[in-house]
Amino acid sequence: MLRSGMPEPDLNLIIALDELLADGSVVGAARRLGLSASAMSRTLARLREATGDPLLVRAGRRMVLTPHAEALRQRTQHAVHEARAVLRPSTTEPDFPALQRTFTIRANDGFVEAFAAPLIAAVTAIAPLVRLRFAPKPEKTAAYLREGSADLEIGVLGEMGPEVRVQALFRDRFLGVVRKGHPLELEGEVTAERYVSFGHVVASRRGRTSGPVDEALAVLGLERTIVAMVPSFPAALAVARASDLIALVTASFLGNQPEHEESALSRTTHAFELPVTTEKITVSQMWHPRLEVDPVHRWLRQRVLTVCRQRVPL
Repeated sequence: MLRSGMPEPDLNLIIALDELLADGSVVGAARRLGLSASAMSRTLARLREATGDPLLVRAGRRMVLTPHAEALRQRTQHAVHEARAVLRPSTTEPDFPALQRTFTIRANDGFVEAFAAPLIAAVTAIAPLVRLRFAPKPEKTAAYLREGSADLEIGVLGEMGPEVRVQALFRDRFLGVVRKGHPLELEGEVTAERYVSFGHVVASRRGRTSGPVDEALAVLGLERTIVAMVPSFPAALAVARASDLIALVTASFLGNQPEHEESALSRTTHAFELPVTTEKITVSQMWHPRLEVDPVHRWLRQRVLTVCRQRVPL
C-alpha cells in the first residue's frame, strides 16, 4: 500500500501500455506480447480505469490514440527503457574486435572537421567494424536523443531537457580571422575601434547576428557591421579568405585542422585575439539516460572525451 492509502499500481501494465501506444491496435499489441486479443482487451480496460482516459478509440475501421495517449507515448517508452536497463544483468566486457554497430552523432560542421578524423581512428583501432555517422545539427533539441535517432549530441548545452545526461568535453573561445595581407594584420594592434571598422561574416545556423562579442562591444559603445551570415565555420573562413570581411571562429576549430589544411590556413589567413573579453564556451557531449549503463555506449563516450581532451584542454 502507498502511504496515501491508495493501492499500488500494477507496474506490469506499463509494458502493455507501451505496446498498445506503439502499435495502436489491440490485436497487434496482443500478438507482440504473446497474449490473446481478449486478454489484451481486458488489459486495455484496466489501463483505461487506471489512467481515467479511453486511450484508444475507434475511428472508422481502425483505432486511434486519444490526445492523452499521445502525450503518454514517449513517457511510457522511456519508462520501459529505464525499467529494462535497471533489470538487465551486468554484462562482461564487449567483444570490441567483433562488434558491429553504427553510432549517430549530431554535431556541427566545425566539430566534424576538427575532431571526426582522430575520433574515427580511435574508435576503429579498437572496434574496426563500428561505424560513426555524423549527422547535421540545424537546431538544439533533445528530440533526436529521446527518439533514439541519435546516440550522442555534441555542442554547447541548450534547452535539452532535465533528463539528458551531459559531460563537458573542453572549453573554447572565439578568435578573429582575416585574409593574409588584411589591414588588421599589417597595421598594428587590433583595437576594438579598428575591429568594428570592417565588415564581418558570422557563422550561424539560425541566422543570428548578435552574440557575446556584440554585447562586449556594446559596453564600449561600439557595434559590428554584419555583412553576411553563413551556416558554418568552414564557410565563414572561405568568405574571409576571399574578402576584407572578418570571420569569427572557435580556437578549437582553427587549432585542430588536418596538417595540410593547417598549412593552407597559415598561408592564407591570419588569426588574432579579439579586442574584447568574452566568457569561454563549454562544449559538451549529451546522451539519453537509457544509454547510461550501456557498456558500448559508455566506451564510445570515453573515446570522445579522450580525443577531445587530448586536443583541447578543459
